[in-house]
Amino acid sequence: MRIRLLQGIALLATGLLAGAFGYGAANLVPTFNAVPLGMRLSFHAELMKMNGITVQAAMGVSTVCSLALAALTRGRTRLLAGAAGLLTLASFLITRFGNVPINGRIKEWARTSAPADHAEILRRWEMFNDLRTGAAVIAFAVLVFLALGPQTRDRRPAGPGTG
Repeated sequence: MRIRLLQGIALLATGLLAGAFGYGAANLVPTFNAVPLGMRLSFHAELMKMNGITVQAAMGVSTVCSLALAALTRGRTRLLAGAAGLLTLASFLITRFGNVPINGRIKEWARTSAPADHAEILRRWEMFNDLRTGAAVIAFAVLVFLALGPQTRDRRPAGPGTG
């Protein structure tokens, strides 16, 4: 029961993360590129205030639950849950070291003005966004595959006497 609950929480959190990033990549980024730069910068800066809380929470829960599931299981389940956890961790690291520093610059540009090389910097933000989105979507797909797969002995807790 504990394993199934952990798996459900990991699946839910990772689905929310993949959904948020997927929506952003499919809808927000093209909209950002279709509106005047000043509007994009202002909206982007405001959006990141909210995303900073919700997306980081989803990344944290996704990673912790997936890695805990890997630690508590064995076999194929352990490998898949571990892979999902590492993918969500990668998504966090890409966000923290790729997108967040650029978000700080965008916030400043919204108050002042964008530099001459702003288009290249925004393209770099979009590349990081695509990478973290891909990592989150693949992590979600792995957890869905795990949830839909046959119930096997490898979902039993790992450790002595669980044989």
